[in-house]
Amino acid sequence: MNKIMTGLIAAGAILSSSQVMAAAFQLAEQNVSGLGRAYAGEASVADDASVVSRNPALMGSMSGTNISAAAMYVLPDVSLSGTSTNNGLPAAALNDNSIAPSAVVPAAYITHRYNDQWSIGAGIYSQFGLSTEFEDDYVAGQIAGNTEIVTINTGVSVAYNIDKQWSLAFGLNHVYADAKVVRRIGANASGLDFATQAVHLEGDDQGFGWNVGVAYQLDENSRLGFHYRSETDINFDGTFSNDIPAVAGGLQGQVLPGNLELTLPAIAEVSGSHQLNEKTGVHFSILWTGWNSFQQLAAEVDKVGTVFTKEENFSNSLRFSVGADYQWNDALKLRAGMAYDESPADQNHLSISIPDTDRIWYSFGAEMQLSKQASVDVGLSLLRGKTKHFVEADKFSEWGFRSKGHATVFGVQYNHQF
Repeated sequence: MNKIMTGLIAAGAILSSSQVMAAAFQLAEQNVSGLGRAYAGEASVADDASVVSRNPALMGSMSGTNISAAAMYVLPDVSLSGTSTNNGLPAAALNDNSIAPSAVVPAAYITHRYNDQWSIGAGIYSQFGLSTEFEDDYVAGQIAGNTEIVTINTGVSVAYNIDKQWSLAFGLNHVYADAKVVRRIGANASGLDFATQAVHLEGDDQGFGWNVGVAYQLDENSRLGFHYRSETDINFDGTFSNDIPAVAGGLQGQVLPGNLELTLPAIAEVSGSHQLNEKTGVHFSILWTGWNSFQQLAAEVDKVGTVFTKEENFSNSLRFSVGADYQWNDALKLRAGMAYDESPADQNHLSISIPDTDRIWYSFGAEMQLSKQASVDVGLSLLRGKTKHFVEADKFSEWGFRSKGHATVFGVQYNHQF
């Protein structure tokens, strides 16, 4: 390939595939019962069968067979304002008031207590995912385009009650991941249409991990919990193509096999719950995510070689949450909580695909008892992110941005005990 097209493809790949993973794409939304508390106390509260996802050691606290099915609707509000360019184009050409589409995050769980010691459970849910969409003719097409990653975690866990105070659990997880990235030429001096695809990458893979949980009952009103989930290695095997004309050194739609390796980070959570009286309970959680496993990305394409390497320099992050619930009457429990969610992104590597930032959660929820066996949870969280200013560059231009990132999450969950 000639130098111009090599630069375009390499730059497009560097600033595209990396965007699938370059921002914090972790999902907290594994259930709705916890959503109402901003997910405070998730490793210490045995609300329903969704404990499989956050601490399966709590399965022994529930009798019989329990099922939970949830759906959470995520409505992002992520906007960009251009602040500068170095190529003569007006900064306002970078403005976009909605780069992240809405999405539904489902989850389903089942647990069964065999006897006073042994319990088993399974769940299907997601812990990582993102999606951003820009117009095809966006001027900064090489750092924008479409980015999507979806993961599905299927887990099975076994719990053992050692005595009335201690419970242990071990689980195995299967993770399926699918990713798609499209980048466009955007503003260029070669006369190519802005919407010309410079990069089209698609791939999927599966990996395996494990998790352990511990629950300790201090007294009849207080419980502590700990849960650890291992890293999962994903090697995306897929295809690479572009629509750049062959005379300009492009592939002109030719599809080549390629791959990109990614390590989904380890996660650890410590939680505590205390029942103040018959009606009121308080909860806290500290969740650690080992993002330092995400330092660099490198993609290989057959017949082309290494199309990019990119330093990410992510740091480990913490999430702090506090919450409470109040038993209004026999049929209604109210919940509320707040959380502070740290961004792991290096401030020198911020991206417009997901302009990550620290977030504050304000959450509210309720559990309604439909019968002795059935209940419904509803939850609402308002996420507010800090405004960020940064510059992102492609091979030929530098683009300045101001980003604002907020979101609203609403969920409904049905629980049944047999």
